[in-house]
Amino acid sequence: MATRRTRTTTRVEVASDRGVFMISVAAELADMHPQTLRMYEQRGLIEPKRSPKGTRLFSHQDVERLRRIQQMTVELGLNLAGVERVLALEEQLERTQRKVDALERRRTQLEADITRLEAVRREVRAELIPYKQFADALKPPSVTTPATD
Repeated sequence: MATRRTRTTTRVEVASDRGVFMISVAAELADMHPQTLRMYEQRGLIEPKRSPKGTRLFSHQDVERLRRIQQMTVELGLNLAGVERVLALEEQLERTQRKVDALERRRTQLEADITRLEAVRREVRAELIPYKQFADALKPPSVTTPATD
């Protein structure tokens, strides 16, 4: 009796920014000519990784960016200068959003600190005796002297 082999498949997850596609595959995935990818790289629109031997390696993110560039040029009618400007503005917006998020986290932290310090201040106030009351309590009783005329 023959034993039946079952094939188990292992799914490998690859980071979306890891260069895994050679230029011909990336060009096909983005529906572009490989020379277009070279031109986009030359203009700074895309920055593929390089293998130890210098081969361009495109990531999933790179392919998605190429598709966006394709959409902006074909569907929206932007030229490459317009695409460069849109991408630069998007990167600036992302940086600004990260700063805003960091400031929001800091504000939340400071508000929590203020709440905690106000609670400590209330506790300390409750334990303090006003100085005037304390000083009056320490004074000896006043002695009145008869007036001489």
